[in-house]
Amino acid sequence: MVDVARLAGVSPQTVSRVVNGAVNVSPEIRTRVERAIEQLQYTRNAAAAALASNRTRTIGVVSFELSVIGPSVALYGISEEARRQGYATRLVTLDSLEPEPVRAAFRTIGPDEVDGIIVLAPLEDALAVVADMHGDIPVLTFQQGSPAHESSISIDEVLGARMAVEHLLSLGHQTVWHVQGPAGWMATDARTRGWREALSRAGRPAPPLLSARDWSPDEGYRIGRELAARHDVTAVFAANDHFALGVMKAFDDVGRHAPEDFSIVGFDNLRESAFFRPALTTVTLDFEAVGQVAVSTILERIGGAPAHLIPLIRPELVVRETSASPRRW
Repeated sequence: MVDVARLAGVSPQTVSRVVNGAVNVSPEIRTRVERAIEQLQYTRNAAAAALASNRTRTIGVVSFELSVIGPSVALYGISEEARRQGYATRLVTLDSLEPEPVRAAFRTIGPDEVDGIIVLAPLEDALAVVADMHGDIPVLTFQQGSPAHESSISIDEVLGARMAVEHLLSLGHQTVWHVQGPAGWMATDARTRGWREALSRAGRPAPPLLSARDWSPDEGYRIGRELAARHDVTAVFAANDHFALGVMKAFDDVGRHAPEDFSIVGFDNLRESAFFRPALTTVTLDFEAVGQVAVSTILERIGGAPAHLIPLIRPELVVRETSASPRRW
């Protein structure tokens, strides 16, 4: 640490504040220290640091449904950012959203085990239980589609859904059908809300909602068969890219192809979406950034910084090959 301090031109105490995530360090000083650490390949003694600071140097993560793209990618962002900051992560997965299993998860990673907890369970049932719990350590939640808040991280999924629908309307489609996600997910509500808002602002009718039972391509295909049987469907907004893939297969089965016979926009921008045939127009949600923001925020709270409003992460529309003006007969 002394060598790092000498190279960075600061005191050893300042180096200690930087490696411990303290907030009372200027960006310029922090950058100098981080560069010196990298140049000298300095590795802190985690056990000694934990004893000295009376902290565990561990962040707890409570998660549900890691098979779903949002929580799984956010978890990756958390683990990578925590590692970069010299913290370990301890993961507890939920197999039920009943109140007692959620409470048991929090007991498993209490204040003796972790310094803070991030909850990756963006469902109404889980968050209702978390809201009733009061602990001695900072807790942050991932709440998809929620407004900016001091204790939750979110992407503006309502805006993302509006962008998708407005894009389709701008191409000349009279309305947009929506393949809705399963009930109980905050993402489902946010994406449906954005779809409704875009149609309402444009003065367009909202077709009947078609709801999926889970987030799989199978459900997209099931609902896609209903849509493909209707000749008045020219544009579809799917609540995720897996749905979009299933819908495209259902339309293809009856000889209707995007974008010649209908347009479709997905959501999430899976890495595979650019390689669909045709390549899928979709909305990027930076779930990895969710994890990074969660870690940086929880470390600020652990360090004693006052709570502040956490800005929403902005989505981005990615226009590819599945959206075009409707065919004129």
